[in-house]
Formats: sequence, C-alpha cells, structure tokens
Amino acid sequence: MPNLLLPVEERNLTPDQVVTLDKRRQRGLMLQVMGTQFGFVAILLTVWAGQDFTYSPGWTHPMGYYMILAGILSLTCWLTGSALRRGVPEFN
Repeated sequence: MPNLLLPVEERNLTPDQVVTLDKRRQRGLMLQVMGTQFGFVAILLTVWAGQDFTYSPGWTHPMGYYMILAGILSLTCWLTGSALRRGVPEFN
C-alpha cells in the first residue's frame, strides 16, 4: 500500500532518486541555517549602521552597506533553502 502522506511525484522513486532528494533537502537545511546566521549578523550590524548613516558624510557608509548585503543574503538563503526543502521529510 502506498504512503499517502508523500506527494504524488515522490511515491515511486528509485533508491538513487531518494538519495538525491535527501541531499537536496540537506542543502536546503544548510541554506536555511546560513540565512539565519546572516540574519543575526544583519541585526547586530544595525547598531553600527545607524551610527554610520547618521554621522558619515556623503555616500561613505560601509557598515550600512554591509547590513544591507547581510539582509539580502539572509533572505536569499532562506528562500532558496525553503524551496529546496519542499515536500515531506523522510521521517514523520
């Protein structure tokens, strides 16, 4: 009897395809962890970025740019990791 908790496209996979699917989900989890770490760094950088945007003259705001870069990397890693981890995990 098939496992009805699995999506239709994952019900009849070969062992090699299951290994590939597990590796994809592991990469997705790694990207979600990296996204969380980049998010923490971006939150910590807001303190320095606020001072940098307030007191630095002109367009010279390196900490602000680092904060924006860390935020963009955080969102990108999180969205990509979530897309890779789609589906049902191997253990329910």
